[in-house]
Amino acid sequence: MDMLKTFLDLVTQHLTQIEQTQKEAIKKASSIMADRIAEDKPVFVYGPGGHSNLGTQEIFFRAGGLMHISPILDEGTMISSGALRSMAMERLPGYGRIVMENSGFAKGDVLVLVNAYGMNCAVIDAALYCKEKGGTLIAVSSLQHARGTAPDHPARHPTKKNLCDIADVLLDCNVPIGDAIVQIEGIPQKMGAVSTFANSFLLNCLVLETVQNLAARGIVPPVWRSGNAPGGDEWNSQFIDRFRGRIRFI
Repeated sequence: MDMLKTFLDLVTQHLTQIEQTQKEAIKKASSIMADRIAEDKPVFVYGPGGHSNLGTQEIFFRAGGLMHISPILDEGTMISSGALRSMAMERLPGYGRIVMENSGFAKGDVLVLVNAYGMNCAVIDAALYCKEKGGTLIAVSSLQHARGTAPDHPARHPTKKNLCDIADVLLDCNVPIGDAIVQIEGIPQKMGAVSTFANSFLLNCLVLETVQNLAARGIVPPVWRSGNAPGGDEWNSQFIDRFRGRIRFI
């Protein structure tokens, strides 16, 4: 087996499927984000879960990314604090609510919640908090993974709810149960996770569509330039004071 070609083909097929099925959802979500940014309001992004945190980091302080992205970065579920600890925290009822309460999220705010599996305690707590506060919830999650996982799975929230059923808009990353997509002969467990590719693709498409929406309104939103590119520091510095104190992790 040509492993590089096999994995490339499977990931490409997966992203193509997303492109073909999620256009309308992305347009709807981007319109919500564009409305918020047009008012010069931040958009919150939270990825509760070990690798789900990568989704938040993917579109924050990112070259070519929107400066209005306000990440919710919490050490509790980050693998840098310990992988088993991370898993225990994302399965702890009430933890996601504590994180949201500390984030500054308020009525009218928009939350992009990133979690491919869409059913653990931290993500459901965050989703429910968003709705209770009168916020708008955009989910990046897999419908088939959440609905295909047994109600009594130990990672599930006590309510047994799925993120896809709580969200105002679902961007379906279509990650299969187990995440991994490559079967190697003689190896019982599949390998090659696809969720990071799928989540990152959806999130970047969402940002691009949002900016195109704003541009059509005659609005030019501030966009990060790489600090490692010529003129990057100078470009970014013209906006820093505007967001310092409003975007927590700048």
